[in-house]
Amino acid sequence: MHPSRRKSPLLSSVTVAMKQRKSNNLSVFVVVFSIFLFGVFMYNEDVKSIAEFPFSWPKSQEIQEEPSKQSSTTRETIKNIEDQEIAASINSRTSLEEPQVDQSDQGSQESDYLKSSVSREVDHNKIELPVIEEEEEEVELPPEDCDLFTGRWVFDNVTHPLYKEDECEFLTEQVTCMRNGRKDSLYQNWKWQPNDCTLPAFKPRLLLNKLRNKRLMFVGDSLNRNQWESMVCFAQSVIPPGRKSLNKTGSLNIFRIEDYNTTVEFYWAPFLVESNSDDPNMHSILNRIIMPESINKHAVNWKNVDYLIFNTYIWWMNSFSMKVLRGSFDEGSTEYDEIERPVAYGRVLRTWSKWVEENVDPNRTTVFFSSMSPLHIKSLDWDNPDGIKCAKETTPILNRTTPLNVGTDRRLFVIAANVTKSMKVPVHFINITTLSEYRKDAHTSVYTIRQGKMLTPEQQADPATYADCIHWCLPGLPDTWNEFLYTRIISKS
Repeated sequence: MHPSRRKSPLLSSVTVAMKQRKSNNLSVFVVVFSIFLFGVFMYNEDVKSIAEFPFSWPKSQEIQEEPSKQSSTTRETIKNIEDQEIAASINSRTSLEEPQVDQSDQGSQESDYLKSSVSREVDHNKIELPVIEEEEEEVELPPEDCDLFTGRWVFDNVTHPLYKEDECEFLTEQVTCMRNGRKDSLYQNWKWQPNDCTLPAFKPRLLLNKLRNKRLMFVGDSLNRNQWESMVCFAQSVIPPGRKSLNKTGSLNIFRIEDYNTTVEFYWAPFLVESNSDDPNMHSILNRIIMPESINKHAVNWKNVDYLIFNTYIWWMNSFSMKVLRGSFDEGSTEYDEIERPVAYGRVLRTWSKWVEENVDPNRTTVFFSSMSPLHIKSLDWDNPDGIKCAKETTPILNRTTPLNVGTDRRLFVIAANVTKSMKVPVHFINITTLSEYRKDAHTSVYTIRQGKMLTPEQQADPATYADCIHWCLPGLPDTWNEFLYTRIISKS
């Protein structure tokens, strides 16, 4: 038998130490595991917290509150627009049924101006959302082969006028009929509806984007200036104050839009070629003389323009024949020959077409030629024996079954159409004549200026002598002419 062994103190102490170590390791494991579980729990809570709340409480409140504010503002804006439309409709009916005294005195004009300024400041502060919506909104274009110029006038006081007279500071006194005392405003609410398609909705920012870094120029007589003023009002309606300017130097007027590096210009050349009526300020000359083959003095100003819109008509209509200078004005020549109006007109357009073909790059420049803007001198032309020229006319000529003849020289129309059609450089012929002949209601009549001065009450009471049945109120008919240009410009790219 072996003697029983006694554990040595050393072995005993080692065993005890090992047991203690095992116990300690277990405790450490438990502690570490507990911390791990706690960390996972806290991490989940933090993730949940981060998901529910952004890092900045004040920004969170702004983000959450902003849709509510915008929604409220939108509802208020829609309600205000609806109220204004209802009021406008009532006022329009009232002005037709019960002629009223002009309700806007100087004080109310200043008040309206202040309201308009405040409104523009508010709109400027909220400009980004409307801009994004408008730029992203698609515009339906008519088919390229659609005849835009055959159709009818439709009353539309929702989309027309496209701008307001008192919101376009660049309009001249010649065309601001409401400010000049006209009581009815329905002439502003007529929309041209082509028979086989629809003109695209007007979006000023879309137009400006197409005109970015480009020049658009009207060249011609006071009717083209009439249309130029309309286009300026189109373009400036979405531009904040201080970012647009108008500069007049000699025959050239330049409206500049800084943020788009765009200009909308007008160049005075009533016959396109040289004449004794080329002074933009002093041109009331009855004995008008032209140089049909001389165009370069004017045309040097038309180079490097991206959109050119030409016209010439009304200055041809004060006599049946035209005086053609022998020699040149620079040489002091005074003798002239008289030739038939259509013959002289054809010579001028051939000179113009030759210049276009030799100087216009169709890859850069788009050329337009506008047909004749009609006069409304004899009320018998539209079966109104009691009328006095175009005075007091408040509606277009509608539902007419027989051809309308208001004295437009259609011989010149045919010449212009044929010349532009035969050119090598593409020219868009804008046929404004027939659709404008129906607008006896849209002239400035007695609500305008004469030789730079506003008509007096006595002159306004004598429309047979003083009514201007050549030019057009703005907003008004020339806006439709510009809708044709707008359609071509936005369709180009």
